Amino acid sequence: MIIIIGAGLSGLLIGYRLKKEGVPFKILEARPRIGGRIHTVCGANSTSVEMGATWFTDQHINLLALIDELAIEKYEQYMGRTAYFQPSATTPIQSIQIPNQQPPSYRIAGGTSHLINTLYQKLDSNDVLLNQTVSEIKFHEKSVEIIANQTFIGDRVILAIPPKLWANNISFEPPLPTNLMQIGAETHTWMEDSIKVALIYRQPFWEQQHTSATFFSNIGPVTELYDHCDFQRSHYALCGFIHPSFKNLTDEDRRIHVIEQMQKVYGAKAGEYIEYKECIWKNEKFTYEVSAIELFPHQNNGNAIFNTSLFEGKLLLAGSEVASEFPGYMEGAVYSGNIIAQRIVKAQSL
Repeated sequence: MIIIIGAGLSGLLIGYRLKKEGVPFKILEARPRIGGRIHTVCGANSTSVEMGATWFTDQHINLLALIDELAIEKYEQYMGRTAYFQPSATTPIQSIQIPNQQPPSYRIAGGTSHLINTLYQKLDSNDVLLNQTVSEIKFHEKSVEIIANQTFIGDRVILAIPPKLWANNISFEPPLPTNLMQIGAETHTWMEDSIKVALIYRQPFWEQQHTSATFFSNIGPVTELYDHCDFQRSHYALCGFIHPSFKNLTDEDRRIHVIEQMQKVYGAKAGEYIEYKECIWKNEKFTYEVSAIELFPHQNNGNAIFNTSLFEGKLLLAGSEVASEFPGYMEGAVYSGNIIAQRIVKAQSL
């Protein structure tokens, strides 16, 4: 039995690969939902908006291959030919040209969680157990004991959660190597500093007014904003990022600042939203973990130390941050999941 900790993209992908090969496994997830930092929320008028991972490119070949394998559609992020740019608080908002040769970004039709849900539907209902917060892992001569809300016994355990989480919140017996624990604790978690924001509208006023939905600002609160209409362009939203410095405001104050900024850019129509959504990932218990030192974005992501297996192969590390290719992105999560699944299948066949 393989025990996988984390029902995000890597964990579910590993489960999907093992299921196809007939290898028994369980996935333990601390949250009451699957997906981790992939989190599509259904808002007003059944409009789906992304509060987590959203975009990918032609460089992300492993993610593209998985999407094709699962018969999931992708579509290009609409950018237009111009963008609004706010360089400073004292400078007028400008309209700038978007380079013609800029490579496209893509989104998943039906929302990024469609990928997560498709993987989940390939598994049996008892393969994934929610609300299981792992606190301790004990390595025995011929087994691994995982202590969560329940106790599980397996042959191997895969940590498919951000390194900072397992380094700070799980005790290991025998202890993991000191250098691995230190690097784990000093590994930046993708999305942990992000605040996603979405405004849902009845009509795409920016399209009707022939104005750009793409907006960049050096001052915030919104620093990036994009057209977030669905694949069919039948549901309408704008979605982007709020500068992390605004995380300490109340929800209401932050919303007021966002709407004031949007009305300066787009006029009164921007205030006619039917729902405002945001996600402060720092408030997500199973994503954010306080660091002893200040970490820079992607710090230690893809560190070679994460490639080693421990305790005679009983412990393997997976997930976006540990991937040796495109760490800190969905592509890294898929790459890592594929590699670990291949190792397990190969080991089971020996």
